[in-house]
Amino acid sequence: MLTVDLAKLKKIRESQMSLREMARQIGYQSANGYFYLESGRSKISAEMLAKVATVLNQPIETFFTEREGMDEKG
Repeated sequence: MLTVDLAKLKKIRESQMSLREMARQIGYQSANGYFYLESGRSKISAEMLAKVATVLNQPIETFFTEREGMDEKG
């Protein structure tokens, strides 16, 4: 099952910009909303992941990883 690799997303984002700058670029008023996505406290939608990938100049596939041992129901 493919899942979003939040650690990789954070590492790439940190190499390019601050949390606050990312939040601003994808339309959040404050960094908290984006922090919740990046930390896994809120689920990241495909649309939002596409925005993040665009801002970071990365193909969206960069942020997916294969999770072994998970069934279809998660």
